Amino acid sequence: MRTSLLLSLLWAPLFLLASVRVASAAQPWPDHKWLHTTPQAVGLAAGPIAALDEDLSTGRLPLVDSLLIIRCGAIAYERSYSHDYAKIYAKETKERGPLNPHLTGPYNYFDPNWHPYFQGTQAHSMQSISKSVTATTIGIAIARGDFKSSLDTPVLKFFNIQRLKNIDARKRRMTLRNVLTMTTGLDWNENLPYNDPHNPTAPMEASDDWVQFVIDLPMVNEPGAKFAYSSGATELLAYIFQRETGKDIEAYARRYLFAPLGIREYHWKRTPLGVVDTEGGLFLTSEDLARIGYLYLHRGRWHDRQLIAPEFLNATLSPQIDTGTGWQYGYQWWLYPDQGSYVWVARGFGGQELLIFPKDDLIVVTTAWDILTETPIFKPIFAKVRAALTPHACARQ
Repeated sequence: MRTSLLLSLLWAPLFLLASVRVASAAQPWPDHKWLHTTPQAVGLAAGPIAALDEDLSTGRLPLVDSLLIIRCGAIAYERSYSHDYAKIYAKETKERGPLNPHLTGPYNYFDPNWHPYFQGTQAHSMQSISKSVTATTIGIAIARGDFKSSLDTPVLKFFNIQRLKNIDARKRRMTLRNVLTMTTGLDWNENLPYNDPHNPTAPMEASDDWVQFVIDLPMVNEPGAKFAYSSGATELLAYIFQRETGKDIEAYARRYLFAPLGIREYHWKRTPLGVVDTEGGLFLTSEDLARIGYLYLHRGRWHDRQLIAPEFLNATLSPQIDTGTGWQYGYQWWLYPDQGSYVWVARGFGGQELLIFPKDDLIVVTTAWDILTETPIFKPIFAKVRAALTPHACARQ
């Protein structure tokens, strides 16, 4: 196992519980280390949590690597599940294909040296959760005054039009807001398995210049008219951020997002031309991803500092476009209906899930690497966690 079992099930022996730092009434910020508590102490029922653990440990929900549940600012439940990915994907790691275009290197998704954990560390591939972290970084840059352009700025303002293909009136109308909400109008259909060569993510990641690949695509819809999930759209944001601020988005996130939250262990992949892979290249530990969830749970505030611009954050966590799947979408964040409101969700290929229940002071993190069958795990995890929740008043900072 890559992480030790910090808490057993709800009936853990007293000697184990005595060795765990228990959360107090006044919760400190988890800058360096999370406090721990017991599930029952924060209103989590035993049965649904035990049933969820059984689903994960027996493989009913396959190839899940970790489960982390945080309520009232403390870890209430944490488990890891060991898988031999070198054995599981031994055949695929040697075969060229959409998830392995170069046979070696960081874009061989079957190579256990690169995925799901980064080169023997505990930093796990976040995949498209990288998109949500990218939006977070933009929201911080807006708050700091480093990202000055309006979100209604045309995307082509940041490009040399003489070097682009398929320029038409619709592409000229595409704005930053359209990129953030996945409504660019570009010809991109990612509603396919990622191991399908027709998924446009595969040829993009096989190319040298990802940004050029995306911006040169023809338009098929009016910008803003239709949701079309697009990793390519988010990759444009890495380039746009550099052009707008003069700063590398990874370096900016390291200084103004990761450092304030106490995140030290991370890795962020780059394209062959050195552009940050904002669409899916970030690696974080589960506990550090939960810190980002905690930032959102506190509406973009960390200690006394408002890190994320409030207007940007409010739009991020409000429905901007109906995806047509039962989900709403904000700015690179998913919104799942829950008891008259929404759970805020960052999601990634393979089973990466960050769920934030704002009304319940709850954060759930899963990491996984089910990249061939892509078994949906969100709904069964959501259902069991929701069933475990009982009313509980948490102390606030």
